[in-house]
Amino acid sequence: MRPLSLADVEATARAAHAGQTDKAGRPYAEHLRAVAEGVRRRGGDEDQIAAAWLHDAVEDEALSESRLREAGLSRRTEDIVLALTKRAGEPPEAYAARILATPGARLVKEADLAHNAAPARLAVLDEATRTRLTAKYTRMRALLGLDTGPLAGPEAGQAAGQDAGPDGGHDEPAAER
Repeated sequence: MRPLSLADVEATARAAHAGQTDKAGRPYAEHLRAVAEGVRRRGGDEDQIAAAWLHDAVEDEALSESRLREAGLSRRTEDIVLALTKRAGEPPEAYAARILATPGARLVKEADLAHNAAPARLAVLDEATRTRLTAKYTRMRALLGLDTGPLAGPEAGQAAGQDAGPDGGHDEPAAER
């Protein structure tokens, strides 16, 4: 079977997350689009861009793992999505190790973290939440061996309300939110 086109993957992701919003009430698909675009800007390939569109689908229970496997995706896209799916109670070190062990997953997570940590997005959160998420994102970047300095690139300049709202990508599994 031929893998789905990126347009079909986007449509699948948008349908799976229909009606879902982030903490600021923005359509969740805006976060997915921003992560997919971040992967593209970082030189990601079609499998990685497809995984960016679906990176939260299983975690958010928008798609089951079996539905993901039946969706007509490449095996590599499936593997990346499942590597990026946080599991309840999973230590960050184990989550990061799974990402690092899965070819292509680190780049997708880098784009996800960059969008989640964009200063304009974090600015609309209360101070305690902003501080907690900033520390969590910084720790994950360190576990993944990513530069932990100030955020650089297009995500840093996003205005609040563009793309997704704060924490569009989740820092905890659905069961812990």
